[in-house]
Amino acid sequence: MPFEITIRETFSAAHRLSDYAGACERIHGHNYTVEVSVTSAELDAAGMVMDFHELKEMVRDVLKTLDHQFINDLAAFQKVNPTAENIARFVFQELKKALPSGVFLKQVTVWETENSRATYNE
Repeated sequence: MPFEITIRETFSAAHRLSDYAGACERIHGHNYTVEVSVTSAELDAAGMVMDFHELKEMVRDVLKTLDHQFINDLAAFQKVNPTAENIARFVFQELKKALPSGVFLKQVTVWETENSRATYNE
């Protein structure tokens, strides 16, 4: 796909990791940054992959389910650890359902800190 756009959004949440020996096994929080990249083979009539504002709204709708939550309590994380990797996959899978025809989700990156990130793509 020759065209790609990327947006960033943030959310805050707490989690704890199971089957992990270290500080992250205790409840702690993060101010997450989420980057979403979408692609398209063609531009729309306005010359865009899609409107940045529309993409941001779609991402915000997904992130509302995570924001200011204890992620471990959410149904999507009952059987998987709420790692940055699994959060990226969750956002990807939820967002993929909402994209307009001809726009494809390339990847979702979740920054847990300014120096640590995980990316999911299919």
